[in-house]
Amino acid sequence: MTSMTNQTPASAKDAMRGFIEQHFDEQVHALARLVQCPSDNPPGDCTPHALVTAQWLTEMGFAVEQHVVPQALAQQHGMHSVTNLIVREKFGDGGPVIAMNAHGDVVPPGEGWSASPYSGEVRDGWLYGRGAAVSKSDFTTYAYALRALKSLSGVALKGQVELHFTYDEETGGMTGPHWILQQGLSKPDYVLSAAFSHHVVTAHNGCLHLEITLRGRSAHAAWPETGHDAIEASVPLLAALYRYRDSLADRPSSTPGITHPTLVVGLVKGGINTNVVADTLTLRIDRRIVPEEVPEQVEAELREVIAASVRLLAGIQVEVTQILLARPFKPVAGAQALTDLVCREGSAVLGTPVTPIGVPLYTDARLYCEAGIPTVMYGAGPATLLAANGHRADERVPLLELQQATQVVANVLLELLTG
Repeated sequence: MTSMTNQTPASAKDAMRGFIEQHFDEQVHALARLVQCPSDNPPGDCTPHALVTAQWLTEMGFAVEQHVVPQALAQQHGMHSVTNLIVREKFGDGGPVIAMNAHGDVVPPGEGWSASPYSGEVRDGWLYGRGAAVSKSDFTTYAYALRALKSLSGVALKGQVELHFTYDEETGGMTGPHWILQQGLSKPDYVLSAAFSHHVVTAHNGCLHLEITLRGRSAHAAWPETGHDAIEASVPLLAALYRYRDSLADRPSSTPGITHPTLVVGLVKGGINTNVVADTLTLRIDRRIVPEEVPEQVEAELREVIAASVRLLAGIQVEVTQILLARPFKPVAGAQALTDLVCREGSAVLGTPVTPIGVPLYTDARLYCEAGIPTVMYGAGPATLLAANGHRADERVPLLELQQATQVVANVLLELLTG
């Protein structure tokens, strides 16, 4: 199975474990440094963080490519600035190209933190801060796994490992992994994408964001009958949307870890002033798409629910705009062998079964999958996103699992490049 010259696979893994343990304090310091540099999205001005990351990678001896996305394209996708980073480490001729992707943009911190959201402080075996789990931790997981692999001697490796560190996952990934693949900057044979160490994620939901604008006619509040109230028109619309939401529980997914489709009305904005009949009201909705669904059919169905709810309302017009369509992530040909390998190596290092699951969120992994590349999600973290406080106050990553995930990834790379 392997072509080692002086070391067995087991001894090579032991050597990498020693390297990771020896450099772990350095890895934790690097993660704190990445957390301490804000990269909130919105506003999506993430190039400053990319420059800090590039400097850190260069200090570790990597050659770092900085790929600047044209500003007009970045702004089209809701970003202020995007610089994608690629590191390529070539080993022997032949063999696969393995890309490891994590994103450095993060959601704004919000309220309720027990310390600064950019502290990067360690308490009780956890490192805290926005991005600590999602997914600046995997910048370090992947980089130090690659360093451990490079530290080996007496091992014949064939193939190439790439780091893809991108900055727009929170707004859809179109100027990150999608742009990298579209520009022909990388053609991986396998992809590992950021996730959590207790599971290998092989599927996740898609997501549809729609903006609904109700248009009526303004009027003085003393003569409301002379206008058409857009806020009043939202009452039957919201009732229809929530009836539709409740019906989604009757469409269970067969993917472990995913229950059924969901719908949330996340934003409402409208009105002119207290004494004016509202002429417009805007809603934004989030419809999660389970792997078994067809996104185009979901959007058509939802548009009809919206149209039917206001069809008989006098003086009201409705406009529906697609803001985002992220397709579900599900396995492609060749992904099962990668899944089995990561589960095997994860179970061996963690000492507990690491199993494949699906998750209800959506990520950049889908973009590699859509390109036909066998992709699984695996990286540092606790058992669930909720345990990591992902997208919540006091986001955190457990240091034990950070070290273990780094070992798992290094072992997976070794197997793929010697198989």
